[in-house]
Amino acid sequence: MKKTINDIDLYHKRVLLRADFNVPLTKERVADDSRIRKTLPTIRKLIEQRSKVIVCSHLGRPKGKPVDALRLDPVAERLSELLNMPVPKIDETVGTRVSEAVEKIGWGEVVMVENTRFDPGEKKNDEKFARKLADLADVYVDDAFAASHRAHASIEKVAHYLPAVAGLLMAEEINTLGKVLEHPEKPLVFILGGAKVSDKIQVIERMLSKADSLLIGGGMANTFLKARGNRIGNSKVEAEQLETAGSILKKYWKQIFLPQDVVVAEKFEADASIQTVEVEHIPDGWQIMDIGPDTTSLYKDKIYDAQTVVWNGPLGVYEMAPFAKATDRIAEALSETDAVTVAGGGDLGAAIAKTGLENKLTHVSTGGGAFLDFLAGKALPGVSVLMDKSMP
Repeated sequence: MKKTINDIDLYHKRVLLRADFNVPLTKERVADDSRIRKTLPTIRKLIEQRSKVIVCSHLGRPKGKPVDALRLDPVAERLSELLNMPVPKIDETVGTRVSEAVEKIGWGEVVMVENTRFDPGEKKNDEKFARKLADLADVYVDDAFAASHRAHASIEKVAHYLPAVAGLLMAEEINTLGKVLEHPEKPLVFILGGAKVSDKIQVIERMLSKADSLLIGGGMANTFLKARGNRIGNSKVEAEQLETAGSILKKYWKQIFLPQDVVVAEKFEADASIQTVEVEHIPDGWQIMDIGPDTTSLYKDKIYDAQTVVWNGPLGVYEMAPFAKATDRIAEALSETDAVTVAGGGDLGAAIAKTGLENKLTHVSTGGGAFLDFLAGKALPGVSVLMDKSMP
């Protein structure tokens, strides 16, 4: 268990808060503020404690240099609206101007520094850059679970130079996922979608050692179907993973469920000709775009019989409306069951948000890569470095 902001004295402390405000922008405005909203409880708690809150985050991939389109000004503007208080944004991440801005704000106020990835030391986990960040504050709070799998300066190295604790979002993520993995109520059903098998081999192996059933969809189902001997038309497949997929099927055949029917399209386009067919009858030249209604019904029955459901990855090409139906139906099933329901992954989070059902699941993780690494049992640099509750 990690210490959180509830476990230490933050009154009149300068707090460096690492958030994950890597949000989509449209015309210099925040297009989706859900990640900002999820960090609000932590920020408000710090404000109540009369801390000076110094918010830092990355945005996009600027490759160690300033990029005007990736400045955090729109994020600071949206945060100030949500907090109903000014959040000045400094055009630098560290240095004299930032120190002066921190000195200037009052206790219980918030300031935001520039995109951490504008500095080349961020991704290098550079000690010098991390020390400059640490010099701004008395305490480090990490609320950026979605970035916790990165050994970057504002995530890992800085925590060596300050008392380092979890924010409320970070604590919720690691406690919920930890409980689901270590002490799940059974039956445990794992749903796995998304495009690639190669990204999730360790997750599959670890979850199959715990789960009663693994329900597979998305592009990765193509590789498993082909490994089983199905003809899959022009569907995308990871040829280099066929042998691995075949071995997994052979070892865990009792637990793994593959699509029985699929929605196929003549072209990879939303307005293409489509049909629903059994997996044994996929037409030559057509592509699998979604799991079919019979498979969706089977998967829903498995969900209704479960006590715990963990879901990663959309089950179809959800960006195109005709192929989002199965993902939407499975989200509805999770919202209707009394089971513990946990979903995660950047694409899946966006898909569930579109349904408006996010608040009806037990937990929707903010993490993509971090969520997968946690499920795979990997140590997350941004979590490992935080103080344990047993520490004085």
